[in-house]
Amino acid sequence: MSANAPAPETGNAVQVPTHWYNIQADFPEPMPPHLHPGTNEPITVDDLVGLFPRALAEQELSTERYIEIPQAVRDVYQIWRTTPLVRATRLEQALGTSSRIYLKYEGVSPVGSHKPNSAVAQAYFNKEEGITKLTTETGAGQWGSSLAFAGALFGVDIEIWQVAASYESKPYRRYLMELYGGAVHSSPSELTEAGRAILAATPDTPGSLGMAVSEAVEVAMKEPAARYALGSVLNHVSLHQSVIGLEAIEQLALAGEDTADVVFGCAGGGSNLAGLSFPFLRDVLTKDAKTRVVAAEPVACPSLTEGEYRYDFGDFSGMTPLLKMYTLGKDFVPDPIHAGGLRYHGMAPLLSHAKHIGLVDAVAIAQDKAFHAGILVARTEGIVPAPESTHALAAAFDYLGQNDRDETIVIGVSGHGQLDLPAYGGFLETYDR
Repeated sequence: MSANAPAPETGNAVQVPTHWYNIQADFPEPMPPHLHPGTNEPITVDDLVGLFPRALAEQELSTERYIEIPQAVRDVYQIWRTTPLVRATRLEQALGTSSRIYLKYEGVSPVGSHKPNSAVAQAYFNKEEGITKLTTETGAGQWGSSLAFAGALFGVDIEIWQVAASYESKPYRRYLMELYGGAVHSSPSELTEAGRAILAATPDTPGSLGMAVSEAVEVAMKEPAARYALGSVLNHVSLHQSVIGLEAIEQLALAGEDTADVVFGCAGGGSNLAGLSFPFLRDVLTKDAKTRVVAAEPVACPSLTEGEYRYDFGDFSGMTPLLKMYTLGKDFVPDPIHAGGLRYHGMAPLLSHAKHIGLVDAVAIAQDKAFHAGILVARTEGIVPAPESTHALAAAFDYLGQNDRDETIVIGVSGHGQLDLPAYGGFLETYDR
């Protein structure tokens, strides 16, 4: 099979991709398999169909290089895709760099982030198999609102457990989920056995994504017409997000660039960075390209920079398959930082494997440095980045400060921060001094 992606359908302009790219086809050594939590044997498609529809279970374990995007999904993508690749010339001037900085901006989607790239696909495949309800978790609320949006389009009910710290600090995300028809609960909650046990042991917990996953999985497994939907971490989510990088490569070519020298993205569960970087790594693995990929994670939750590469559960209660990933341990509860979407104890197995074999580097960014980077971008380019995305910006600025070369830099801006302005407020006075 050719290493090249299927061509756009029409014309010379960048089109919405027709296929997702699966990096498993090109890894020089296979990724360690997910393991069944009961037997410790490699997971099978049949093992996964209790949680996911068969189509997504097959995608999770597939090693096929390209998987066709259903036309119904592409039709929805076309509401906002393709997303802009912005040459940030004013930012370049402010930084005093000779490099060319491009921002791949996912904030133009209906919910303001990259998350609908997978939410729309997951809602579609579930609807096709007769599923009427999806349960999920969300941190900052970008994934929860994305799945609620997708559920509204495809007629699937959505029930969401939102990490308590974000549920309280980000009410506008909750309102958006409810506007799209989703039912939202603070996690941990009294609605599930997992939630009740957590609250009994730690009644003042700020919650975590692992806890919220446990609650959502528990409900999905008890209702025959329900399935679970995950917004990051798993292989099929990274697969769906590959539309970001596939577009960016074509957009760079139209801008006269051969490729990116360095790609930066924030990393919490890993789907945003995987989606942006894996098509670039495809060219590293199949065309001898030299692109570097840098994952930027928060100091408060440093799974890639300080975690262990080992098998761990994806949730707090140990109900999910065992995943080989960089992890701080399923019991780790990070501080309630503003970048709620980066508060996950582990990292996507695909991204973890890519780092383990030397394809990805990682840095940890302090919250104040991240927000200062976001303010600079807002004041030079007009884009208010999501708090998660500011970590990638800060990492890129650090790199450019130490390596002032004539390079092409691509930074993933995974969403906008216009529903996170209270979080910015506390840093404006310090920035203006």
